Amino acid sequence: MPKSARTIFIHTALPCEARPLIDRFRLKKNLDSHPFELYQNDRICLTVAGIGKCAMAAGVAYTQARAGGADAPILLNVGIAGHAEHEVGSVFLAGKIADADTLKNFYPPLAFLPPCALETVRTGSRPQLDYSTPHLYDMEASAFYETAACFSTGELVQCLKVVSDNRQAPAIRMQPRQVTELIAGQLPVLDRLLVELCSLRDAISSPEPRQLKVLLGLFHFSVSEQRQLRSQLSRWECLTDGRRLEIDEGSFRNGKDVLLWLARQIDAVDYAL
Repeated sequence: MPKSARTIFIHTALPCEARPLIDRFRLKKNLDSHPFELYQNDRICLTVAGIGKCAMAAGVAYTQARAGGADAPILLNVGIAGHAEHEVGSVFLAGKIADADTLKNFYPPLAFLPPCALETVRTGSRPQLDYSTPHLYDMEASAFYETAACFSTGELVQCLKVVSDNRQAPAIRMQPRQVTELIAGQLPVLDRLLVELCSLRDAISSPEPRQLKVLLGLFHFSVSEQRQLRSQLSRWECLTDGRRLEIDEGSFRNGKDVLLWLARQIDAVDYAL
């Protein structure tokens, strides 16, 4: 199986979060020795990374090194989260991810129709049991997003969270079986999300961006920067319906300057869902 054959990479923290997905997509456990549990079919690779930011970041990086290689892969974090008021079993897509330790904020771009409501996910290093702010609480999302965005375009990196606990039903009472049932209850939403992401990937990764060869001929890009350039140009064409970029060649010293400028252009694009 070529590494690039798999285009969907799902990451969970817990085995009980992974179980419904393994069953749904008929994934088989990779029996080779790995620091993480990997479950695969010909299109999907699921990694059980473990609890916490360090474990999730390592799991994402390891999986891409081991089983990655596709252009513009879909990377998805599926798991549980707490919230002060939201009903247990409700599901949300992360519209904003806030890291409680580093104070970094991430905004996964939404160039598709979300299959559920959006919510802010606040990621911390310890379980949050006081429910003091009106956000979803988890321990992995920020590390997942920051690491996964190094391997794909931001639109294809998303976090889907199912509410597992709130003030009325605190996390201390939660059992693995309940987690499995909560994730299983939202599999139709996951299916719709994957349909949207696969359609978006097809649009992003189809033709070679028109200005790619020109820029590669004008400036030096490392191998990693060439991949980022292709991804950013594809994002621009997807979000602007193919509008040509007006590039002032004399404004850049190197490929890194080009990438920074492109990122600013993309961030400034107005588009409607």
